[in-house]
Amino acid sequence: MTNNKLWSPKSKNSILNTYINSLPLKFNNYTDLHNWSVRNKKEFWNSIWDFTNIIGKKKGNILLNEKDFINSKFFSKSKLNYAENCLQKNDNSKAIIFYNEKKECRSYSWKKLKESVNKLSYYLKEKNIKKEDRVAGILPNIPETIISFLATSQIGAIWSSCSSDFGPRAIIDRFKQIKPKILFVTDYYYYNNKKIDTLGNLTLILKEIKSIKEVIIIPYKYNLIKFSKNKYTNFYEILKYHKLYKEYKKFDFNHPLYILYSSGTTGMPKCIVHGAGGSLIQHKKEHQLHCNISENDKVFFFTTCGWMMWNWLVSSLSSKSTIILYDGAPFNKKADLLFEIANKEQINFFGLGAKLIDNLRQKKINVKKNYNLPKLKIIATTGSPLVQESFKYIYSKVKKNVHLASISGGTDIVSCFVLGNPMLPVFEGEIQCAGLGMDVDVFNINGKSIKCKKGELVCKSTFPSKPLFFWNDKNDIKYKNSYFNKFKNTWNHGDYSERTKNDGYVIYGRSDATLNSGGIRIGTSELYRVVEKMEKIDECIAVEKQLPSDTAVILFVKMKKGIILNNDYINKINKKIRLSLSPKYVPSIIFQTKDIPKTKSGKIVELTVKNIINGKKINNMNALLNPKCLNEYKKIYNKLKNAK
Repeated sequence: MTNNKLWSPKSKNSILNTYINSLPLKFNNYTDLHNWSVRNKKEFWNSIWDFTNIIGKKKGNILLNEKDFINSKFFSKSKLNYAENCLQKNDNSKAIIFYNEKKECRSYSWKKLKESVNKLSYYLKEKNIKKEDRVAGILPNIPETIISFLATSQIGAIWSSCSSDFGPRAIIDRFKQIKPKILFVTDYYYYNNKKIDTLGNLTLILKEIKSIKEVIIIPYKYNLIKFSKNKYTNFYEILKYHKLYKEYKKFDFNHPLYILYSSGTTGMPKCIVHGAGGSLIQHKKEHQLHCNISENDKVFFFTTCGWMMWNWLVSSLSSKSTIILYDGAPFNKKADLLFEIANKEQINFFGLGAKLIDNLRQKKINVKKNYNLPKLKIIATTGSPLVQESFKYIYSKVKKNVHLASISGGTDIVSCFVLGNPMLPVFEGEIQCAGLGMDVDVFNINGKSIKCKKGELVCKSTFPSKPLFFWNDKNDIKYKNSYFNKFKNTWNHGDYSERTKNDGYVIYGRSDATLNSGGIRIGTSELYRVVEKMEKIDECIAVEKQLPSDTAVILFVKMKKGIILNNDYINKINKKIRLSLSPKYVPSIIFQTKDIPKTKSGKIVELTVKNIINGKKINNMNALLNPKCLNEYKKIYNKLKNAK
């Protein structure tokens, strides 16, 4: 890892600095502040409630059972309403601005947003939706999805969503477990210039999920309504005719807000239940202190409604910022379309998946040549490790004076363990710091803290946005097995990581997908970084195959269009890996494949391929963006098996 500094803050004028000055204690640096925040959790999280102006009734103990990770409880007697916190403004300024890949644009003012939420919540109450009833959505990233979620949370029901591109089996596997009473769905959506119908799957979904009593359809275009009004309810008819439910009943801080899901590629998806208060206070801390998001800032993250970054984005409404939504393919018609929107809307916070940045870099797109992005303060990336070359690409081809915040956490915590910091420098290839209040460390296999060495990313003590529980998980068996079966009373996140001498972090990939070659653990991102720099290679994926007394690393490469992998180029790949990394990193065998399997949020799924190559059963392929490509990997497995 280099120690190349790419950016330093030019001003101390940040919300984090204001927060530090509000505290009665004085700190020499961020490390001192962070140490205080994890050693004094009650005082820290109490100060975050006050500083970020959470609307609610704060009373009783700030933290109970602090030493018992799973059974610990924050603000156990406090109450709040999540929707109320997101709907504090009531004027004609813009709360939501929406774009799709056809460059259509529309918006909701704060006044219209609040009124729409209140009307829909009145309707849900009228339909006898009660506290903790489940409401589900199969929806694109449109403003009405946010309205549906906020109305659900206003009355204390539990929201859960999948993006519209989920196949019927993936939807059923998720929603059948939680038994929703109401289902929101759109009639169609667009992706890559294709209009895709979504109503065709409804018959099968309703046949399998008997709990659904009503389907509310949100037409993608207001005046194009082509469905049976006797069978389904029109979303816009509700907003047109119904009264407003203006009450914001305060629910427990640990009241369930939404259910998110594990990817579900190796078994039934786990239903992860997150709390209203824990999600809100964690997000407000991250938005304001780590991302420097303030009132009236414009906040964008490229996401779908099936990825936790959508939940994270919605919460920025509680900081009175405007959120920008985009629905469709990120590179539709032009590679820098999202940056065109950022320039037009004068976006302040711009977030997207690391793979999208890598793609722009590989295409040699010079963003700053076309757009000056004068208001852009911070670019955030997540979803997979951001390689060092992409750090440099941001500063050379996007914007020189911008805070690049690589962030990492996940669905499990609906937030971040490690992320950006407006008061610290950005070093090439490093995530800047551990989040305040997050007792993050890197352990070796013996559970000992290590620095400047690779190991397991862990969190050593509790935090507010840990899952409340898993749905239908008696005695927390799945919950405990997911995070606490490796180190006692310590959250093992499953990331192969390193804490640097700068107290930053590097994520090398999922630890259960690391490669073992000659006794050396190899982070997959290290290998990808070298291989994907080669001019004829588009993408790659590497997995470990178990042998009778050893393991073998198998590399799959997706070549640029029209290029066939031959022995000469295989030798070039191996030579590049040998010289750039080590002879031990050279794969045992390399195959060309037509596509690399990914989740809906764009993450490469090494574990799915690893299971295939080791002859293990794969379930729920519909959870993937491109499940058909797995057939090619199955053929390769059979080829390897028959070659023995």
